[in-house]
Order: sequence, then C-alpha cells, then structure tokens
Amino acid sequence: MTFHYQNVYINETATIAGPFEKKGPLSPYFDKTYEEFYFGKKTFEQAESKLLEESVNMVLSKAEKTKSEIDLLIAGDLLNQIVSSGYAASNLQIPFLGIYNACASSVEGLIIASNMIDKNQIKNCICSVSSHNLGAEKQFRYPVEYGGPKPKTATFTTTGGASAYLSYHKSGIRVESATIGTVTDLGIKDAYHMGAVMAPAAARTIYEHLKDTKRKPDYYDLIVTGDLGIYGKEILKDYMKTEYQIDLKNYNDTATMIFDLEKQKDVHAGGSGPACAPLVTYSYLFDLMKKGKLKRVLLVATGALHSTTMVNQKLSIPSIAHAISLEVIE
Repeated sequence: MTFHYQNVYINETATIAGPFEKKGPLSPYFDKTYEEFYFGKKTFEQAESKLLEESVNMVLSKAEKTKSEIDLLIAGDLLNQIVSSGYAASNLQIPFLGIYNACASSVEGLIIASNMIDKNQIKNCICSVSSHNLGAEKQFRYPVEYGGPKPKTATFTTTGGASAYLSYHKSGIRVESATIGTVTDLGIKDAYHMGAVMAPAAARTIYEHLKDTKRKPDYYDLIVTGDLGIYGKEILKDYMKTEYQIDLKNYNDTATMIFDLEKQKDVHAGGSGPACAPLVTYSYLFDLMKKGKLKRVLLVATGALHSTTMVNQKLSIPSIAHAISLEVIE
C-alpha cells in the first residue's frame, strides 16, 4: 500500500548517539554524542529513555517550538512495553502514540505522521525512536557480563535517540510518498542472523513501492535499508535479482555505514536497533541532501517481529519493512 503526499516536510531533526557511534565514521554529523552508556542515570533503560527525551527537546529547540505547540508525539523503542518512549512521553506531556515495529519503527512513525498532516488532521508532529545496546542485550540475549560469544552474522544494537519534526511548512526535506510493508516469513529461525531474516521483507517492500509508483530503481539517487548488516545487504541484492529481476546498484545499508567495520570488530555485521536508520539518515544523508549531493532517497526500515519467548519456542522469525521517499525541495 503506497501513499503520495502533497504538503509534508521534515523541517528539523535531532540525533544523539552513544560511545560506539561516537567512534564511528559518522560521529561529526551527530548533534550530540556520549562517551559512556549510563548518561547520568542508574540503569540502561532509564538511560535510553533520557536519549529519546533529550532528542525531542533538541528538535523542539531547533524548530523553535514549545511542547504545547506540538500536536502529537509518535515514538517507539525495543524494550518491553516500549517503556523508553512511555517514560519520556510522561515527562514531555505531549499527546502520545506509542508504536512498535522493531527496527522499522522510525519509518512507521513517519508514515503515520505524514498521513495525518497531509489530511489536515494535525499541523505538526514529532517522530522519535531510541535504542540502547546494553538494554537490548539484556532483554533479547544475555547480560554482557556473561561474555557470551556471537557469530559473525550478529549485528550490534546502536545506542541513540533520533527525532524528526514534521509539518506542512515548506522547508527541509519533503516526504513525497511511502509504502507500508507486509509481514514476511521465510522460515528463518536464527536470531543471530537478522540480515537474513529481514532482507526478504525489504525486497518485497522495495518491489511493491517501485511497482506502485511505476518507477525504476535509478529514479532514486540512493535506496538505503536499515538495518541488514553486511551479510543481509548482500542477501537483499541477490534476492532482488532472483525474485524480482531488479538490480540494485544505487544501494546501501545504514548498518554498514554507522560503524567502521574494519576497526570496530565488536560490532560484527554492523549496526541495528530502531535508532540506526534515523541516526544515519537524519545526520549524514540529510547533510548530503541539503548540499545537493542527493536529491531523492528511498529509506526502507526493516524490523524483526520476534521475542525471546518465540525464539525459545523454536518458531521462525517474521519481519517487516516500510519505505518512505524523501526529496530535496525544488
């Protein structure tokens, strides 16, 4: 299902990242970085909530808006009951919609906001996501203190908070269209190979978007997924060729961009988490777009819709991908 928009713009963004991201190649593009994981809080979960809340306050400052002037806050994260978003929203006191599509939550939020703004149901909206490496490890795998080894296909949850301010005011980056994905499950059960799990969903959504819009891949200066990692990235390209006869040349993946994979060996196959795609997009890619080096970008966020309970029951892992078309204002 694809929507086209007439008057929706991402006016401002805010990106806050953690210590591993600070050591990565995109560090100069982030608005703020931290050198440790607690950010002055007692727990990882509280630290993550601080990241999200801080990114919202930062984007408010950039947009020169007060909290009372915001019609809606849409936010999501990886923790149970999206508690990072819930606690941040409790402090912010902005009308709130909590969402969960795992690492695809950022684009899900942008689609909901864009639909409501384009139909004049709201004037503006802040879309936010967060993730925390150690919080995610504790919930989905094992506490890092256990020192459990991981295969090279595993990805490394990014630590960060990212927010975007959307409105019908013509400035920044235009939201041109969006495609809602369909849950895809090819029977993969390996929770340490999310690239393989999510690549088919990304391929399906890219194909549906191109079919619905009657476009070729080269319509976009860049098609970027988030976050498949180095192995999932290659799986996607192969799958697009064999299943849809589409050769992705102008393509990259945010999981392979946010870290220096040659030097930062601890991140294995690259980044992951709801914050990965928007951290890269709102900082580095938007900078390229504002400088005229990119004019049209298709952002495809991917998410694995699993839990430790379902993995322990030996069930396969379903996945989802949503796409949003972003354009420089002419």
